[in-house]
Amino acid sequence: MKRKEFIKTCGYACLGATVFAPLLQACVSTKSITASIKGENLLVPLSNFEKDGKILKYLVVNNPQLQYPIYVFRFSESNYTALYMQCSHQGNEVTAYGEKLVCSAHGSEFDNKGNVTSGPASSPLRRFQTNLNNKNILISLKEA
Repeated sequence: MKRKEFIKTCGYACLGATVFAPLLQACVSTKSITASIKGENLLVPLSNFEKDGKILKYLVVNNPQLQYPIYVFRFSESNYTALYMQCSHQGNEVTAYGEKLVCSAHGSEFDNKGNVTSGPASSPLRRFQTNLNNKNILISLKEA
C-alpha cells in the first residue's frame, strides 16, 4: 500500500470511529431515572427496576440537587448498592457499562461495589447506605 493510500484509509477509519462510536455507545441499554429527595434520603421506587417485563440489574438515578448521578446496582430483591458516579481520581463523572463504571477522562474502572479494578484511581467510589421501605429504596445522602 502506498503512503497516500495508507493515510487516506487511516483518515476514513478515524472518521468512521468518530461517527459510529457514539452510536455504538447508545446500544448499551442504561435506564436513567429522576428520583425525589425526602429529608436526607433519595427515594427510588423499586418498580423502576422493571422494564418490559424484565428485572434490571442497575439504574442510573438523577436529581437536580446532586452534581453527579447515583448508580444503583441490584444484587438481589433485598440487596442494593448505591454509588456516587464521581471518579475518586480527579472528580470526573464515570459512565455505567453494565456491572462496571468507567471514567472516560483517565480510564479508571470500578466494579458494581465501587472498588477500583483498574487505575489510575486508587480509592473506591463513594458509597451510600441503602434501606428498603415499602416499595422504595431509600438512599441516605448524609455524610457517613
